[in-house]
Amino acid sequence: MAVEHKLEAPVANFIRNIIDADLAAGKNAARRWSGKPGPGPQQLAGALDPARIRTRFPPEPNGYLHFGHAKSICLNFGLARDYGGACHLRFDDTNPEKEEQEYVHAIIDAVHWLGFDWADNLYYASDYFAWMYAFAEDLIRAGHAYVDSQSAEQMRANRGTLTEGGTDSPFRNRSADENLDLFRRMKSGEFPDGAHILRAKIDMASPNINLRDPAIYRIRHAEHHNTGNTWCVYPMYTYAHPIEDALENITHSICTLEFEDQRPFYDWLLERLAEAGDLQRPLPQQYEFARLNLSYVVLSKRKLIQLVEEKHVDGWDDPRLPTLVGARRRGFTPEGFRHFAERIGVSKADSWIDMSVLEDCQRENLNETAPRRIAVLDPLKLIIDNYPAGAEEICEAPNHPQKPDWGKRPIPFSGELWIEREDFMEVPAKGYFRLFPGNTVRLRYGFVIKCLGCDKDAAGNVIAVHCEYMADSKSGTPGSDNYKVKGNIHWLSAKHAYEAEIRLYDRLFAVPNPGAGGRDFLDDINPHAKRVIRAQLEPAVRDAAAEERFQFERHGYFVADRIDSQPGRPVFNRTVTLRDSWASK
Repeated sequence: MAVEHKLEAPVANFIRNIIDADLAAGKNAARRWSGKPGPGPQQLAGALDPARIRTRFPPEPNGYLHFGHAKSICLNFGLARDYGGACHLRFDDTNPEKEEQEYVHAIIDAVHWLGFDWADNLYYASDYFAWMYAFAEDLIRAGHAYVDSQSAEQMRANRGTLTEGGTDSPFRNRSADENLDLFRRMKSGEFPDGAHILRAKIDMASPNINLRDPAIYRIRHAEHHNTGNTWCVYPMYTYAHPIEDALENITHSICTLEFEDQRPFYDWLLERLAEAGDLQRPLPQQYEFARLNLSYVVLSKRKLIQLVEEKHVDGWDDPRLPTLVGARRRGFTPEGFRHFAERIGVSKADSWIDMSVLEDCQRENLNETAPRRIAVLDPLKLIIDNYPAGAEEICEAPNHPQKPDWGKRPIPFSGELWIEREDFMEVPAKGYFRLFPGNTVRLRYGFVIKCLGCDKDAAGNVIAVHCEYMADSKSGTPGSDNYKVKGNIHWLSAKHAYEAEIRLYDRLFAVPNPGAGGRDFLDDINPHAKRVIRAQLEPAVRDAAAEERFQFERHGYFVADRIDSQPGRPVFNRTVTLRDSWASK
């Protein structure tokens, strides 16, 4: 029954305009690498089409992907798809102390889940460590890098501020031979962590603090998830990233705006390596776009880690978290994310996107793809006094009201039903058209009934509602249209329904901008973001498979939990309500 969301025609933006101009000019026709010795992506050599673009999605394997990454994934893979190019999945694994294979597997799963594939273009920064080291030695020989022996505190003190330039390191003018000797001894493991660091020699007086002799290699005696203990010097991300782009023949290196101030170093490094003959032109270029700023969530990795480690949520795949594993468990669809990326577009200007936009994109997809079912979330017994004792019959309901080709399903009917507690009021409020003594309503897909009264317990709580039914009023039978009623309620046969766990998820934070105004963002957590109930469900969903999605009529879209559901005992998570319940908040 699944229906694929149809992608809209690509909308022009500044990145597409750049790509169109570059392709028209044949800008990338001669792109290739030099073939430095060492392990690397040699399978790409000679296999490049100058008419194609190459983008990349370069996550660091030190955490789980979040909604902001989804925007970048859709952009980079979407551009490659639309232009008949290729997008690489590359792990920027340059920090062995924070990276784990667990994150590598999780990232691969998330990109695949979003609907994208990289064919043979899966790479790791660690594949290029031999190249990077050789390039660093070439920079030293050319006088563009030196080994600094200052402490981390001294380097910070001498770096300067945003308004004042820095101070040259006392080790800045070491000879090339001395720098090479020290760097090779760093590589051989002779020195402890922090004893020395390799820095690019640019300009300590530069107004751009990122050009004040940035670090490019540091000592780390740590086991790497991919290379083991082969290396004890590791490149900095800002050094490794442009080299990876060049070695992979990336034509358009697209990143978020926080890297804009790093672009001058990106260009400086590639130019120096091209001058040394290590890389050939044309060189890749970096372009920046505005990151995703989404209301009612936090996308800071530090804050997400804090939420998980302090157990404010139930792990990285908690459906309340804005991680992709959490979104998948909540029931969000990859089609909904791709539609969201299309709708918000790409620009250079920072702006805030309301969470309702993402939720609407999910609703649009789920409305098309989710079969309809019935669930009673707050059950109240309804007894039909004049229904024959022990009798049963079948009513029919469409699997999707707008898709007659999906057919109908049987819904058992009997003399005792479950209805929603809110569908009965002993003393009705003005404009209330559901059940109250003397009022008549239709049981959706079933009979018209008239309320007779109710039973109460010793505390005065309503425990059952009594009614009588009109035997000739069954929905879809001749004569049923003779009964004109204003109310229409859903129901389930008490004999045939089954009880199941339902998790009602909502937004994790109660305010649009958690932590604004200096507040602790944890103080803004929505205490009602998760509520677990026992509900009565239609028998047709008892065999739901993990990740199978439904619309529970009146209540929203739900998914069978991919972790906790068992055969014959699905646990359902609410994905999103039928409409924006936060619109008036």
